[in-house]
Amino acid sequence: MFFMMVLLKKYGNYILGRTFTKYKGVFDYKEGEEMKTCFLSIWRVVDPIYFFFSRLTLIDKDRKSVFRVRLTKYKGHHVVLSDGTHIRKNDVLVKIHLHNIKLVRELYSIESAVRKGLIIYQKVYQSMPILVDYINNHKKSEKIKGIVGITMLDKGVERLGFDVVTPVNPFYRCFKKITHIPIFYLTSKQVSLRHLPNTSYLFISKEKLQKTYQKKD
Repeated sequence: MFFMMVLLKKYGNYILGRTFTKYKGVFDYKEGEEMKTCFLSIWRVVDPIYFFFSRLTLIDKDRKSVFRVRLTKYKGHHVVLSDGTHIRKNDVLVKIHLHNIKLVRELYSIESAVRKGLIIYQKVYQSMPILVDYINNHKKSEKIKGIVGITMLDKGVERLGFDVVTPVNPFYRCFKKITHIPIFYLTSKQVSLRHLPNTSYLFISKEKLQKTYQKKD
């Protein structure tokens, strides 16, 4: 994501001026689409570099999952989840990242925001049992307390079993909101910087994840 921040810093004013406003003419619309295509091409080149330096891991050999993950020690405030699980500082969690470039390529030609949301929901749902297998087979499985993610796309996540928690630190919320701009830019026809959704933590305990998504023998 650092590389995406650099690109935004360098080309942000041009991008905002051309594509974060409502297009009224055919020329402007085409120009905006060309810019998105160019930005997507750059992201495809940058993503493998980001993947390498971020220490992310794919959780399945077939690459059917939309998750890329890494183990992390939680550094946020004390959280009590809906199932009673306590998440405290330095607890070991699996941090999940959506494979954004993969999703963008699949969603890019879809016009309907509702359909995009449904596709993302379905892909996350289908990836959850794969995440269970990854945790069960991990050498540090016993130490893993749960799952954490951070996103602006928190609508409907409760149905997947997640608890939504707002980060306490306002600077962290602002930073994460900025880093999520590229995915919004590439998947939305119109993006208002003044009305970007809030950033939220998503949590689910290991026990709840296993109970909900463990494959039945």
